[in-house]
Amino acid sequence: MKFSIQRQQILPGLQIVNAVIERRHTLPILSNFLVSTSNNSINLTGTDMEVELVTTIKQPVKEKAEFTLPGRKFLDICRALPEDASLDITMEKDQVILKSGKSRFILATLPAKEFPSTEIGNPVVSFNIPQGELKSLLEDTMFAMAQQDVRYYLNGLLIEVGQDSLRAVATDGHRLALKDISESINTSDKTQVIIPRKGVIEAARLLKHNTEPVQVQLTKNHVRIVFDETQFTCKLIDGRFPDYERVLPKTKDKPLVAEREMLMQGLTRASILSNEKYKGVRLVLSKNCIKALAHNPEHEEAEEEIEVSYSGPEMEIGFNVSYLLDALNAIKTNKVIMIAPDPDSSCLLLPEQQENSKYVVMPMRL
Repeated sequence: MKFSIQRQQILPGLQIVNAVIERRHTLPILSNFLVSTSNNSINLTGTDMEVELVTTIKQPVKEKAEFTLPGRKFLDICRALPEDASLDITMEKDQVILKSGKSRFILATLPAKEFPSTEIGNPVVSFNIPQGELKSLLEDTMFAMAQQDVRYYLNGLLIEVGQDSLRAVATDGHRLALKDISESINTSDKTQVIIPRKGVIEAARLLKHNTEPVQVQLTKNHVRIVFDETQFTCKLIDGRFPDYERVLPKTKDKPLVAEREMLMQGLTRASILSNEKYKGVRLVLSKNCIKALAHNPEHEEAEEEIEVSYSGPEMEIGFNVSYLLDALNAIKTNKVIMIAPDPDSSCLLLPEQQENSKYVVMPMRL
């Protein structure tokens, strides 16, 4: 079996599938990617048993064949070749011979039948959405996911599908990020799935900020996102996500309104002298003013005074400043609303005049 392909044709697909291929794996076949050829296309598949990526290259091929190639080595060879290089790929027994110009490489291959395939079953719900909207939904909430938490269901992102809305929620127990987007979805029931951290990061990386539609399929155990030439499939976390509605502060009395950029800059400067381990900053709220106070074990101190619109009671609250900055970074409006009922309650951050995003940060004792 033999076919030829240009370097610039195959390189983008190789980079996509190699994102999930790990150098060291308990199963040697998972260090390889699968090449499947048909009359008009070449499919490249990479998987780590949790996330599977398939990309299709439109290219006439005379013979149908299936074989695997070592992912990292093949990608490194293609990267090192000249930009206008042409690759001749020949399959012979258990080896693949790669020729380009005066270069020649012989790569060991493993049987294609050993490569794991992902069967996802029938979708519970399926819908199309502009990929820019889906990318923003993931990016604006994924920072609040837990990392290696024993509560495994927190190490991912909750996607909640309703008839006219799509919601993403992430929490690590200390903060929460929630975002809604209006989307006409053909479903009568509310469906909740938890996508694991690695899958969320990979999907956000693949999606682009444009209006081209992607198809999202949710099954009992998998999520699949289908692009024009790429198919992303990920196993779901089997668990029950906590009742996040309970932690959203309900009161909206005496909110604080601040210029988002000014608040971010002030908190960033104060954080420089905060304790490196806990990142604690005290916020002192008074009429039309926030003072951000930080200190560290070296007895260094920082004080930032930020002008805001606030007429509520005076109070002092401690926060992990990194959590506040992450939330402010996800908010895109010029002004941000902060609602802090009392020093022991969670703080709610909202974009001004928008109800589709909510960010909750729990206080900390300093």
